[in-house]
Amino acid sequence: MAVTDTEHTVQRTYLTITVLTTLAASLIWGVNTLFLLDAGLDNTQAFAANAFFTLGMVVFEVPTGVVADTRGRRFSFLLGTLTLLASTLLYWLMWATHAPFWGWAVASVLIGLGFTFFSGATEAWLVDALAATGYAGDLESVFGRAQVASGIAMLAGSVLGGVIAQFTDLGTPYVLRAALLAFTALVAWRWMRDLGFTPDREARPMKAVRAVLAGAVDGGLRNRPVRWLMIAAPFTAGTGIYVFYALQPYLLQLYGDPSAYSIAGLAAALVAGSQVLGGLLVGRVRRLFRRRTDALLLGGAAGVVLLVAIGLASGFWLALVLVAVWSMLGAVVTPLRQSFINGVIPSAQRATVLSFDSLMGSAGGVVVQPALGRVADVAGYPASYLVSAGIEALALPFVLLARRERAASDPITADTAEAG
Repeated sequence: MAVTDTEHTVQRTYLTITVLTTLAASLIWGVNTLFLLDAGLDNTQAFAANAFFTLGMVVFEVPTGVVADTRGRRFSFLLGTLTLLASTLLYWLMWATHAPFWGWAVASVLIGLGFTFFSGATEAWLVDALAATGYAGDLESVFGRAQVASGIAMLAGSVLGGVIAQFTDLGTPYVLRAALLAFTALVAWRWMRDLGFTPDREARPMKAVRAVLAGAVDGGLRNRPVRWLMIAAPFTAGTGIYVFYALQPYLLQLYGDPSAYSIAGLAAALVAGSQVLGGLLVGRVRRLFRRRTDALLLGGAAGVVLLVAIGLASGFWLALVLVAVWSMLGAVVTPLRQSFINGVIPSAQRATVLSFDSLMGSAGGVVVQPALGRVADVAGYPASYLVSAGIEALALPFVLLARRERAASDPITADTAEAG
């Protein structure tokens, strides 16, 4: 089927806002943990601050998902952009004034609130808008391109953020992030339109929360294939957040220079480059499997092994290679998981169900991050990576249960494999 101009516009808008939001976020990804430590926090406090960020996501995921399903996905995205802009500037102010820990907790919750306006809403906007335009291709191809685009943006942002921090200070990337978020809001205001979905703007807030939450439970936790992957999310997402942010001080420790901020940025850029490669490989990898859950099981088991290897790595370059493989693996399986879940949830509750799925992952991060940060303080970063591997392994039985449900979205048919 020929791609229409409208389909082009939807995909181009999705890729554009994905690039801009990832670029803005990644400006600080390579230095965020170093930023927190420079502000006077120890490892436990730094990852506790990150835990408050994920706590904010847990608390606000469903309410903001309701905003997306009742007020519109574009409205939710704009709220998220502006909330992140304000909370990023607050983060910079906390660093500049060496604020007490409770201040970091509040600021981190607000950043979490900003991201919850994004989660679910952007993906739901894409899926419904493509359906409204008559798009006949497979979702993996679109998600894969977005993975490549976000990886390139993350690579550029991570390198730029690290270099800027090296030649100025650790606070400058946060100021630039706020400026880029302002530009992103303008782009979304101009190009993002709700297609294939009509918000119920007359709904009362509390009634809408109850109604949409009930729909999210029906489409999520009571939907057995989705339920098992949701239960697996706290173990995978919780450790994934810690693993990424702990890489900054851990790799600098292996490198032997704790002030080499540009190296931290390059390490984050390597993760981004691996995501680009993983996104490009999605179409080829999916042809090797009959079911999406087969790929999720194998990818999960390989991820556990790689975390053990990273924890046992004896040198900077070996750890860097292992991190690259770990990142590429995650980039390959993520679009397959997205397609599996989107294929078995109703459109009316799509944003809320996806937000609820994100909530489950964030809930794991609330507990896992400070716990692993404490392990790093007591026994070192290598030990925390070994513990991370054990936690991530707990997700595998739930992926196996999802496979046993034989969901309609699980099989990878020959025609979609060719399209991928």
